[in-house]
Amino acid sequence: MAVEQIKMPQLGESVTEGTISKWLVSPGDKVNKYDPLAEVMTDKVNAEIPSSFAGTIKELIAGEGDTLAVGEIICTIDAGGAEGATSVSNEVPKSESGAKKDTEKGTVSASQTVSVEKGNRQRYSPAVLKISQEHGIDLAQVKGSGAGGRITRKDLLQLIESGNIPAAAEQKGEPVNSQRNAEQDSEPAKPAAAAAAPVNVAAMPGDIEIPVTGVRKAIAANMLRSKHEAPHAWTMVEVDATGLVEYRNSIKDDFKQKEGFNLTFFAFFVKAVAQALKEFPEINSMWAGDKIIQKKDINISIAVATENALFVPVIKHADEKTIKGIAREITELAGKARNGKLTMDEMQGGTFTVNNTGSFGSVQSMGIINYPQAAILQVESIVKRPVVMNNGMIAVRDMVNLCLSLDHRVLDGLICGRFLQRVKEIIENTSKSNTSVY
Repeated sequence: MAVEQIKMPQLGESVTEGTISKWLVSPGDKVNKYDPLAEVMTDKVNAEIPSSFAGTIKELIAGEGDTLAVGEIICTIDAGGAEGATSVSNEVPKSESGAKKDTEKGTVSASQTVSVEKGNRQRYSPAVLKISQEHGIDLAQVKGSGAGGRITRKDLLQLIESGNIPAAAEQKGEPVNSQRNAEQDSEPAKPAAAAAAPVNVAAMPGDIEIPVTGVRKAIAANMLRSKHEAPHAWTMVEVDATGLVEYRNSIKDDFKQKEGFNLTFFAFFVKAVAQALKEFPEINSMWAGDKIIQKKDINISIAVATENALFVPVIKHADEKTIKGIAREITELAGKARNGKLTMDEMQGGTFTVNNTGSFGSVQSMGIINYPQAAILQVESIVKRPVVMNNGMIAVRDMVNLCLSLDHRVLDGLICGRFLQRVKEIIENTSKSNTSVY
């Protein structure tokens, strides 16, 4: 028989892992090629994993709720037809002793099987190996939360966040994968892994315990990664949107009757941001370790909240669209997000995020950057406030705060200040006489 592996696919750029939310098959089930096997959630999209083979489900390696890195095996299928094929195993051939080193780079091979305590062997994903090498983490001392005790990237990020990193054995003058002697094996476990364990909060009578869903776990993991890896800075400007408010309110009813969807204030802000990004392309960038990638396309991610999740669909080529076109896409993408109908393509490719926090009445907030983008803009609530005008008189104006969080590895205050000034200028000059929504 031929036993084939089904692995966690990469469901979007920058996505490094996925959570099995629901299995659609069981061991023994017969499947055809392209039949859906499981529902998977990431921080960007929900999707189904199709079968790459026709055959019979042999084993479900991962359980529902398990989070696996891209490339890790989630199940095996008996595809049949190949003589001499053997079942898939996480063991390396006995002729290979322990870990194999990359002869050119001197680092652990991405497909390596490493010996751990109690004589077991465990296969580490490329993401886990990379993080452990960068931070000198001894994986033999880490308790994994994944399927079968697998160590996930989130396990390591929690350890790094706690500051209690188990020292790698090679720092003690030992090979990374050498078998520890009996005396060392008898030592009590170090408290590092325990520090990453969930906080023990006692539930009192009347308290409600709410299980953490896969979607919430994915959101939490991405937020943790963004805050851990990107040094956040924050700045804000206040904008006089009186002309914008008057213009939009004067045409919104006719627009709705003619076009069939609402003309929101948010569409004007997204258009202004897209225009400013074209003039300040440095803001439309991403950190890539040894380089900064300035993106050619201006694709605006918009945050859409549902009852229990947050989705970030993308308006592609926003700089080439009219205010009407942006308003239509906002309406369509928000509707799909709330109905669970967003596609992977609609969630990918974002280069900058605009968040409509003002829809909840917020007047000031600091957003967490949508990793790996370099910045996120919070558009706060438009409120009427008394303002001292240039002539010294006091007038009631429609004011809005624009709050920008930035990755200080990529951007500095000067360029971000100029970018915000330009967005402010565009909004303050929006009026019936010089702005068209078409």
